[in-house]
Amino acid sequence: MKQFEILDIAGDVGLKVFGETEQEVFVHAALGMYSLITNTDILEEQKSITVPVESHALDGLLVSWLNELIFHFDAYGFVGKRIVISEFTPSLTVPLEGGGMGGDEAFRLKAVVYGEEFDPERHEGKLLIKAATYHRLKIEKKGHMWESEIIFDI
Repeated sequence: MKQFEILDIAGDVGLKVFGETEQEVFVHAALGMYSLITNTDILEEQKSITVPVESHALDGLLVSWLNELIFHFDAYGFVGKRIVISEFTPSLTVPLEGGGMGGDEAFRLKAVVYGEEFDPERHEGKLLIKAATYHRLKIEKKGHMWESEIIFDI
């Protein structure tokens, strides 16, 4: 099964992502994004980071997830090669803005990302991704497969 394909978008770049489960779509989206940044084949699993994100919607969770990974690349130069999702669940309550407790259902993702710091002497620099966006964002089940399209600002 193909994990992702690159979408040619004027002025930006996108991914069409495939998976048998929602969680697999999230992993494949992250791996696809990393492949836009560098050649992931030569990355080593030298360290790991734990990345938790929450959102009130599944598509919002995908954008938050990818933007958190972009932050780790921008701030620390970390690029992932392998991802293990340890939690992917709707929670009963999530604090709302202002610190109150609400009864809205929210999605929560927690993953361990294995990889290393980007080294321009060893790693090929491809695209500088600024952010995952909501533009044309979709995540949906088609038959027995999940698909997502996501556009990145570059």
